[in-house]
Amino acid sequence: MSYDRLPSLEAQPTTTRREDDPQYTDDPEFRNLTQNLSSQLFTLTSNISKLSTQIALLGTKRDTERVRERVHDLLEETQNGFKRVGEGVKKVQAWDDVNPHQRYIQQKLFREFQASLSEFQTVQRSALEKQRSSARAARTAVEEGGHQQSDQPLSPSAGQQQQQQQEQDQIRLAPQDEVDFQESLIIERESEIRHIEQSVGELNELFRDVAHIVTEQGEQLDLIADNVENVRNDTHGADRELRSASNYQKNARNKACCLLLILAVVLTVVLLAVFLG
Repeated sequence: MSYDRLPSLEAQPTTTRREDDPQYTDDPEFRNLTQNLSSQLFTLTSNISKLSTQIALLGTKRDTERVRERVHDLLEETQNGFKRVGEGVKKVQAWDDVNPHQRYIQQKLFREFQASLSEFQTVQRSALEKQRSSARAARTAVEEGGHQQSDQPLSPSAGQQQQQQQEQDQIRLAPQDEVDFQESLIIERESEIRHIEQSVGELNELFRDVAHIVTEQGEQLDLIADNVENVRNDTHGADRELRSASNYQKNARNKACCLLLILAVVLTVVLLAVFLG
């Protein structure tokens, strides 16, 4: 055979079925779903990085309404993204008849989802603490403003009292606007706090659902492994019994041959005795 024909021979299909290759994936839906989920996780990781940068500005001189809007929008967007990815991961984990390569993808995707969600929950807790600190500061400012207004002294003179009353009325106009502003901030912060707390609870529940599916699959794999081990042990036991039976048959045949040989010798001696006698 010429070596020039080797490339053409290698290009020919082999007798091995592609389905038997653990690296072969014959389910386009599974492949497309897992690739899409991986891409979404990458986007969520990028959002978490942006969110961390914006949360670090809260409570500083660079804390503005625009910063808080970006934090709110990123929290909302990332939370909804994790909900979508979580549902997809649950679907992937519950996929039937997966081969070893698909099983590896399932486990890898779950680990990536777990790590990203844990990082996002850490960022959520940081945002929650910053919002609580901001709400406490706003509440303190309102209370201190009220005390300062109530502590203004009054002159015993009627004329001076009237003049001071007019001045106090003018002073109160500005602090009252500040109080109203601080009250609106408090309401806004408390609403954001409740929203973040609800989001944390929802994502915790989602992660528990996914982890429960993974645990159930792990138990099923352990059961399958135990069954395989039992079958292997039973096979080895049957093999030993077959070998023992084979040895017994060989010994029986050897004994039968010896008996036949002895009978032949005895019969020969008897016949010789008869003819010679």
